[in-house]
Parts: sequence; structure tokens; C-alpha cells
Amino acid sequence: MKFLQPEGWVKPRGYSNGIAATGRTVCVSGMIGWDAQGQFYSDDFAEQTRQALENIVAVLAEADAKPEHIVRMTWYVLDKHEYVAAYKEIGIAYRETIGRHFPTMTAVQVAGLIEARARLEIEVTAIVPLPS
Repeated sequence: MKFLQPEGWVKPRGYSNGIAATGRTVCVSGMIGWDAQGQFYSDDFAEQTRQALENIVAVLAEADAKPEHIVRMTWYVLDKHEYVAAYKEIGIAYRETIGRHFPTMTAVQVAGLIEARARLEIEVTAIVPLPS
């Protein structure tokens, strides 16, 4: 995996401008902040973020993939102000769940999500290196 940082560009915080990777592709559907039984335990944005990230890690594990194999994340949020206000708590949850790996990321505000209690949805693409 090679992180792409054009010369002279300001280094982004919390994400990468680009990644080049070769290997087995693992796609994870949009994960929301409910548990394995489809139950929400919080309406708090940061807590739902933590649960969605834990769900992503669990799905990746089914493909023998790890958080450090993630090359792309797309975040769909209902309220960009709620997202920005929770940056600190999101950062803590992210580092505790994913680690200090920062793939390419896009965050967009959407009009709604299918699950009424969901505050966000995160989808992921991972590339697992092929054995040498």
C-alpha cells in the first residue's frame, strides 16, 4: 500500500489524499450505529460512530482483513454540524477502533438514511495484500 501525497501539498489531517494498493478487494456495506442484533443503544453521534466502526472491523475480520487494509471510507451523515461538533469524540473512537490508519475518506451530508435512528452510515473498501 502506498499513500499518495503530491509534493508541496499540505498533509491532510485524519485522511489521505490517495492510496495505491494491490491485492484482494473487500467491500463492506454501509454500517450504522446498531449492534449485531440490529439494536441501537444510543442516539449520540459519537457513540453511533464507534458502533459503526466496530461493525466494520467485525465484517472485515470475516474476510481476514484488518483496519489497516482499508483504502477508502465514505461517511454519510444526517447533519454536518453534528458531525463537526463531534470531531473530538469521533477521533477518539476512530483511533481506538481503527488505529492510526487514515485511508482516503469522503463525508457527505444526506437528506436521510433508511434506518430512522441512524445518525450516520459508513461504507468501506479494503485491499488485503496477496501472500508473497
